[in-house]
Amino acid sequence: MTQSLIDPFQRPISYLRVSVTDRCDFRCVYCMSENMTFLPKKELLTLEELDRMCSTFVRLGVEKLRITGGEPLVRRDIMTFFRRMTRHLDSGALKELTLTTNGSQLERFAGDLYAAGVRRVNVSLDTLDEKKFADVTRWGRLPQVLRGLDAAQAAGLRVKLNAVALKGFNEDELFSMTEWCAERDMDLTWIEVMPMGDIGNEDRLDQYWKLTDLRARLAEQYTVTDLPERTGGPARYVRLEETGQKIGFITPLTHNFCESCNRVRLTCTGELFMCLGQEDNADLRAALRNHPDSDEPLEAAIRAAIALKPKGHDFDYSRQGVDGRVSRHMSHTGG
Repeated sequence: MTQSLIDPFQRPISYLRVSVTDRCDFRCVYCMSENMTFLPKKELLTLEELDRMCSTFVRLGVEKLRITGGEPLVRRDIMTFFRRMTRHLDSGALKELTLTTNGSQLERFAGDLYAAGVRRVNVSLDTLDEKKFADVTRWGRLPQVLRGLDAAQAAGLRVKLNAVALKGFNEDELFSMTEWCAERDMDLTWIEVMPMGDIGNEDRLDQYWKLTDLRARLAEQYTVTDLPERTGGPARYVRLEETGQKIGFITPLTHNFCESCNRVRLTCTGELFMCLGQEDNADLRAALRNHPDSDEPLEAAIRAAIALKPKGHDFDYSRQGVDGRVSRHMSHTGG
């Protein structure tokens, strides 16, 4: 039996996040610069290479596969890849196949995703105000996203909204978004903004809204009960007793979640980032392309990369500046 992946701190690696494209049909201010330069097609892993790469990780013990981007559903023929991954769900080797999306293409693909074995999706949505949505995404189209959410639920997909907490932007929507999600039986997770990439005039320190403060505000209106559950990701969850809904908090800054990290991130070019908040990465594309007839070199490259996984990141907003900043955009590693 193939030995599972264990990092230097005895954390089993069972969760792989895979960016299938660096392209997106939005330009969210905390994720991309307005005028992005995208990668040439030859640098991207083909769908066949993505299949081989992900299948190797599954063979090495990865049980959860999350597809990200950019916006994953804008990649041409991406449903071919999802359908290929279905075989790992059928075999039982893969416990969950899911994706993070901006929701713009869900109206088109929700039914196909469900047929491929996807049962839940995370949709990035920071505001329900159409003007503010246009401001934060730079491109707009909120009604299209909302239709996508309806289509996803109609197809049987469980929907969770991911909202980046931005001071002075969506603070005033805390309760209205909570109630909106409760009415539609959607979970909601708030995420602290992270210091990644050069995004022009956006000031991460000014945007930073501590989720401990956000939670305290929720507690003013609801009875907030801590939940012990984990979904394989970094979120901590509470239940709002009055609505019964689950609210998540991803807090890399006010609460470092590194001690339980079980995940690594693969870019669309085959770079493996062992930590979202560090620059170190390993090139798996060379091992994949230079040895088309054997997966042994790829397995060896993956194990060597996992052996370099750090204990944690260095993000820090505690001083009047942003420490631990990394240079790549969030879209490069898919969040």
